Amino acid sequence: MAKEKKKGKSDGKKQKAAEKKQKQEKKAQKKDKSKSSKLEGSDAEDADLEAVLAEYKKAQEEYVKITETVSDTPPKPRSSATFLASPSNSNQLLLFGGETWNGALANFFNDLNIYYTDRDEWHCVTSPNTPLPRSGHAWCRAGNQRDSIFLFGGEFSSPKQGTFYHYNDFWRLDSSTREWTRIETKGKSPPARSGHRMTYYKNYIILFGGFQDTSNQTKYMNDLWIYDTQNFFWHTPTLPAAQLKPDARSSFTFLPHEQGAVLFGGYSRVKTTVNANKSAKGAAQGQRNILKPKIHSDCFFLRLAQPPADSAPNTPPAVRWERRKTPANIPVPPRAGATMTYHKGRGILFGGVHDVEQSEEGMDSEFFSQLYTWNIERNRFFPMTLRQPRTQKKAPAAEQQRVGRRGRAQANEEELLKQLAALQAGSSVEDADAMDVDLQNREEPEEPEKPVREMPVSMEFPHPRFNAQLAVQDDVLYIYGGTYESKDREYTFDDLYSIDLGKMDGCKQIFKREDETWVGSDEEDEDEEDEDEDEDEDEEDEEGDIDMPDEPESLVSPSKRKKKQADEISIADTESTVDTLASDDTETDTVATFVIDDGLPHPRPFESRREFFARTSNEWQEILMTSLRWKGIQPETLAIKEIKTKAFELSEEKWWDCREEITALEDEQEAAGIGEVVSLADKADSGAGGAGRRR
Repeated sequence: MAKEKKKGKSDGKKQKAAEKKQKQEKKAQKKDKSKSSKLEGSDAEDADLEAVLAEYKKAQEEYVKITETVSDTPPKPRSSATFLASPSNSNQLLLFGGETWNGALANFFNDLNIYYTDRDEWHCVTSPNTPLPRSGHAWCRAGNQRDSIFLFGGEFSSPKQGTFYHYNDFWRLDSSTREWTRIETKGKSPPARSGHRMTYYKNYIILFGGFQDTSNQTKYMNDLWIYDTQNFFWHTPTLPAAQLKPDARSSFTFLPHEQGAVLFGGYSRVKTTVNANKSAKGAAQGQRNILKPKIHSDCFFLRLAQPPADSAPNTPPAVRWERRKTPANIPVPPRAGATMTYHKGRGILFGGVHDVEQSEEGMDSEFFSQLYTWNIERNRFFPMTLRQPRTQKKAPAAEQQRVGRRGRAQANEEELLKQLAALQAGSSVEDADAMDVDLQNREEPEEPEKPVREMPVSMEFPHPRFNAQLAVQDDVLYIYGGTYESKDREYTFDDLYSIDLGKMDGCKQIFKREDETWVGSDEEDEDEEDEDEDEDEDEEDEEGDIDMPDEPESLVSPSKRKKKQADEISIADTESTVDTLASDDTETDTVATFVIDDGLPHPRPFESRREFFARTSNEWQEILMTSLRWKGIQPETLAIKEIKTKAFELSEEKWWDCREEITALEDEQEAAGIGEVVSLADKADSGAGGAGRRR
């Protein structure tokens, strides 16, 4: 017995030794890879970035024409890219640029990738006139040009990120032909930058904010530029000195509006003074300047008015910044890197990071995966939750009859076969109903079906992250990539998810790959060696092994982030001091009022858009005709079909506007075991009987 026990211990030691040896070999390979990558990029800091970009441009010109090829795999993982639903095709998503950081070297991209949502295919586009590799750029669709997407700025750095190059070039992408065109404008144009945002209003492209980053300083911006797509001219409005305008910032939300644009949030670093020697007393303490990170939670409305029709071609629009109240029900705690996209008069916000504690060793950060919708008109945030799809009750056997064209055709075919069998048996046609016809051997023509890849669906949102890329196409939200930090490692997510915003019945995983690009640094290797030594000491003290279940990774992780915004010197366009921070804190106490009753028809729980319009069609048509008369337009001049179409658009806008509160009511009713509430008057009008039908 003792021999068997001793033998078992020796086998366990051999297995541990083998595992340790394998781990050391793997670590040695990783170290060699890290050293080789650093040696390859050792001269990169002294390299001329202009020369590097010239080589990229020369290689780009070797492409003769625009080609689009099917990719076997999704694009390489990247962060700080741009992601947009194609304005010319409702089945396409566009991804351009971005960068990766493997712990030692940075790599930038300038490939245009297209995801076909109906085919589940990735395509890669190559062109002789593609913009140079970059990240941190911004793009948006045009308001008055169906196929146009405009791109400005971005950054490029040396492999070790010691020096940075910011772009100030302006591009137009035709989303249907995939053709890039560099726009050369007259007069002044915006300075080079990255981290800015762009949106559209009618024939204007609006650009605001961002930062310029070099190896020793960061300059945040709050300048406003407006590009006229009809006259090909950049305007920089001169605002009154007394007019309140947003502070300098980057990574904010900038959404279109029917009267201009709406700005929310952002990130910057502001100067503040602290005591240099806290142990001293009085004036002996001294003071020193530091940069304090600031997460903005203010909201501004940019009101634009087009110049009169008889004005000169280069007349700028009338512009005015208006400070709004702090949005109600704002996500807590405040978070940076929470991205937002536009969807039918509201913003969809996902993710973000909040720095919990900062020390000399680094900072502890809390990451989020919540999904919010921001109702722009009401200036209020609503949390969004996933719900299990509602199961429909099985219909009784009496109602399970074949309906539709195909069912009627099959019934007629059976009747003809019975009549034919009766004639062959010498009976009359009247006796055909009593004939038994064998219909099992008949082969029905099979309809060709395109194989669809099954995608896993989860009732949880994707892993917490910040700076994820969002896009909405046909009421479906797509979430691509993002960043997560744990200890000294930066994870760049390589995945794509989709969520139906109308149903909210799950998060579909389109693809997901593990990040295998991380090389790490010398400090990490030393930390791992220390951990191995600790493990060896623990093994010597242990008498036996106990298998413990793996603990889930905490959402609060220590991070030694070295953000580009965290440089020692910062130059801001406006003087943002501690007084500004204090004023923002007082203003957060004031929130927007929340009014539900606006005198318009209100949707009911479990009511689809078409059911809502069918119930309230007459009311919406009256509202539309009243509105037209106020504008001096006689409704009699419009066709009935046109009136119904515009009335449906009004009802659809109201349906989406009330979506959050109706979803909350549906959840409450389902939790209480209450089904769809159906009005008896509606049932009498429709002539339907029985229980209410769920959509």
